[in-house]
Parts: sequence; C-alpha cells; structure tokens
Amino acid sequence: MKTWHVLITLGLLVGLRFLDPFLLESARLSFFDSLQRSQEASVSEQIVLVDIDEKTLDKFGQYPIPRKVMADEIDKIDGSIIAFNILFSEEDRMGGDEYFAEILSWKQAVVAIAPSNRTNTDYRPPRIGTATFGDRDAEDFRPLMGGMLFAQPIIHDNAFGYGTISSAQDVDGIVRRQPLLENFDGRLYPAFALDVLRVAAGDSSYQISTDDYGIEFVRIPKFKPVPTDAVGNVTIAYWNEFKRYSFTELDTIPEGSIIIVGATFEGSNVVSTPMGSMYPHDIQANLVKTMIDGVVLKRQSEFILYEVLTTLALCAILLLLLTQGTIPISGLAFSVFVMGLYVFATDTFATYYLLFDPVFPILTVVLVFAHGSFVQFYTQFKAKQMIKGQFGTYLSPDMVDMLANDPSLMKLGGEKKEMTFLFMDICGFTPISEHYKNKDDAEGLVTLINNYLNEMTNIILNNGGTIDKYMGDCIMAFWNAPLPCEDHAEMAVKSAIEIEEKTNELRQRYSEQGLPPINVGTGINTGTCIVGNMGSESRFDYSVIGDSVNLAARLEATAARGDYLEYKTIYSSHTMEQLTNIKSRPIGTIKVKGKDEEIDIYTMDR
Repeated sequence: MKTWHVLITLGLLVGLRFLDPFLLESARLSFFDSLQRSQEASVSEQIVLVDIDEKTLDKFGQYPIPRKVMADEIDKIDGSIIAFNILFSEEDRMGGDEYFAEILSWKQAVVAIAPSNRTNTDYRPPRIGTATFGDRDAEDFRPLMGGMLFAQPIIHDNAFGYGTISSAQDVDGIVRRQPLLENFDGRLYPAFALDVLRVAAGDSSYQISTDDYGIEFVRIPKFKPVPTDAVGNVTIAYWNEFKRYSFTELDTIPEGSIIIVGATFEGSNVVSTPMGSMYPHDIQANLVKTMIDGVVLKRQSEFILYEVLTTLALCAILLLLLTQGTIPISGLAFSVFVMGLYVFATDTFATYYLLFDPVFPILTVVLVFAHGSFVQFYTQFKAKQMIKGQFGTYLSPDMVDMLANDPSLMKLGGEKKEMTFLFMDICGFTPISEHYKNKDDAEGLVTLINNYLNEMTNIILNNGGTIDKYMGDCIMAFWNAPLPCEDHAEMAVKSAIEIEEKTNELRQRYSEQGLPPINVGTGINTGTCIVGNMGSESRFDYSVIGDSVNLAARLEATAARGDYLEYKTIYSSHTMEQLTNIKSRPIGTIKVKGKDEEIDIYTMDR
C-alpha cells in the first residue's frame, strides 16, 4: 500500500491540532466535562450556600436589600466566615453603609470586587500581603485590567478580605476556569475564592511561585499549593454538593461554616458549567472546595506535545499493520488503540486528576485507519481487477478468483521456476483452409478454428493450465504459474490425452459435414524458465522464456509429422520422469537446434 497520501492526511491533522479550531477544542472540553460528571459527588460539611431567593425578597422587599437589613441578618451568625458574592460598588440608597460596615468589622467577612471596563472610585483597598517566589514577577504574566469595581471604601476598610469574581469562559461559553489573580494598575488582586481561603486560614498573605514560563502555583500557607496555568488560571472541580439556606435562615447555619452568599431570585444571573447552569456563588463555592481538598484538575501546556507524540506513535504502528497485514488485523489494533486511549484518559483523570485529551488521538487514529483502509481496499480492488483482466481468458474462473482473493499466491515480477509447457497445433490445416477458400467462406473457417480452439482451451483450463497465447491455429500453455501445481507434468500430459480424444470426436463430426480430416500435434516439456510480466510499462503480458519452452515448441513441430506421424503427443524425458499415473514408452530421440546432445522423447503407452 502506498502511504504517502495517508501520511499527508496525518500531517494535516497534526497541524490542525496546533491550530486547534473551535470544533476540536469543543470536543476536547466536552470530554473533560464528561470526566467530571462521572465523578462521585463530594458533599461539603464546611462550605454552605446562602441564597437571596424569592423567600428573601418576600420578607425584605425588592433587591438590592437595604444594607441595614442585611447587617441585622448577618449579625445573627457567629464563628463563621461570611463571603458576599455580591458587589457593594454603589452607596446604599437607604444610607445603611456605616452600620453594615460596623457589623462586618465584628465578623470574618469577605466582599467581592470585579474587573470592569471602568473603575467606580479612586479608592484602593488595603493591599493583601503577597510573597512571590521565582525570577519573574507574577504581574508579568497577567494582562492589565481596564478597570475594577470596588466596594464602598467604608465597607473595604471594615471587611477582613476582598477578591475578584471574574471567570474565564471557554470557546463554548462554559466556565471551567477561574483566574486566581488579576492585575489592575500594576497591582495583583486575589480571586474571591482565594481570599475566602486566606481568611479561613487566618493568614495575612498568600504566596505565588513563578518561573521563566509563567505562574506555577498559588498557595495559602496552611493549605496545599494550587497549580495554575502560566497566566494563573485554575481549573475548577465541579463535582461538589453543598447545603443551601435562604438568607432568611442565617441563624440556623452551624457555627464554623464558610458561608457564601449570592442571588438566586428570578432573573438572577446564571452561568454555564460542565455540570449545567449554576449561580455565580455556586462556582465560587466549588473553587473554594477545590483548593481546600487540593483536588485541582491539571492540564499543562506540554500535554499537547505528549498527545501529538502519542498520536504519531499509534498511527505509525497502525500504518505498518495496514501495509504489512490485513484490514481485519489492523481493525483489531485500531479498536485496541481507541479503547486504550479512552481507558488511559479516564484512569489518569480518576487517579491523578490529569486532563489528558484522547479526542485528538482517537479522531486522528480513526481518520488514518479509515483513509488507510480505503487506500488498501482500493489498491487491492485495482489489483484484483488487473488480475481478472490479465488472467480472465487464460485461467479457469476458479483459479482467477483464487488469485484475485490472494494475490500473494503469484509473483507478478520475474521469477525462475520449474514448469511444464505445452504447444498444440492443428495438423492438416491446409486442406481445411483450401476447403473454405474454395467456398469463399473465410468467416466459416474462422468460426471452425475458434470453436476448435475453444474446446482445447477448456480442456487445458480444466486441468489447471494457463493459456499463454494463441498463434493462429496453435495454443501455447504452461503449468505451475501463476498458481503452484505440484503435478504440473502429469496435468499437462492428461490435457494432451483429452485433446486427442476431443479431436477424434470433432473429426467424426467434421467428416459428417464434409470437411477434410483434422488432426492435432502436441509437444510437452518440463524444465526451468523465467516467468512473469514481460513487455513495456504501457503494455505487458504474463509469459515465459527459456530453452525449456523452445524444446516444447520443437516437440510440437515433430508430433504427428514425418517419422512420428502416428504420435499425436510427444514429450521429453524431463516430463516422463515426473509422471506417476501415466505410463510412457520411448519413441526415439531428437536433436534440438543449437544443442549438441540428443533428447529422449516419449508418448503415452496406451
């Protein structure tokens, strides 16, 4: 099988991977989503969600709830962290900011800020301590934000922490990642969930590790490092479940909880996630749980290289099998590869939370297998058609089908081989020709010859012979090529016997039609020759050459003529020596042109 066009297809697919078009990226992300959905749900006892829901609005009026009312409600909790996934960027219309801030100062409260295209105030909240380890500043790897919406200054001054509630949507609009850091005015701001974790740890700072290629991880000293991508994004583990409370039920929440507050009333914003639609504070809760558990989904940039190398290795093996084996064997290998990639990806995720992409390797293996199989099928189809076209009139249909189904049984190039050769010619053809000439019936002569040769051809083919060519009223045939024939000498002589018998039958029939007598002379020899496709690139024939062929032709010219008039079939000692079921008797010797030695010749002893 020629593989260059399959290799081009493979190259294009690899190039496509690095371009990473929408459909390919979406398929990969969808697979990662399915891995998350396959995980058993992890129930959090520490993190709870508080909803500003319809029940809340029924009790306290329209949203936004007056901050004095909110302050009175949060004053009911004690010993818990309360984090507001709500922006307090505008002043309270009821003038409750000071009272709200005072209550916050007694609680472990975290408020939200949000990247924006504008900034609502010149105020900057107190800087949260950071420590960067590495040769590069983390700010170098985070793009500058155009603006930032802060909470009211008095709220910032009394809160324990603050963090950004930005999210990173993928190409399909689904939120799978969250930046742990944002860069505004050359200053890093922590993500909302990150600062909730810092407050929960009772720490005053967080740590950032960098290298020459980007941010490596972010860490709260009392918790495990959180690996990120080069720009500080973390992939969220979404398979967590949380207890939910209405904002009207704050007094029922167990002490020591991490409370995350968000809006869920009708018309509230929802976000698409791998688990379906969620409210923004659900996402923050999942991120906090991700960092607490240290179960961070990791997909590093070098994974692309690993996936491409895996793809190339599997495709190389598959192409080797396609070129050396059969489609069923290659199909089995293909199935193993596809299943192996899927199992590897799922097991790697379940064990190490690594996001290995099997979509591109599987897609590539599928396309390469399909393309390679088609090429192999088409190549085999053309070979079969060539064999049928080349041998259809020279071999029996069964032998042609055998060759077409298994071309390896023959060698279409030249090869040296022992074979048996038969030349058969009509004797006494001149009187027959004159008969039709006198009747001015050239068409009748051709019909007679064709009918006779057809009968003889069928005998040869039925005995496993190959018709090489027709030369006027002569047939040249051979045995043991292109298909092997162990008893090739015997089958050739058997064909000669049947040719004699059929000629006797036809002679009687032609005599009844008033035609002159017809006879046949057959010469047979066994020996070594060269057999194969011979000719030019544009036109060739499967034929034989060699002295053994010439001797068979010389014997045919001797049979039924001169001193050997009574012997319709003559064969050489080389043929006689290989006969087991046919008795022979010597009839003399013959000297071949160009040879000094004489050859013993035989005929059937009947």
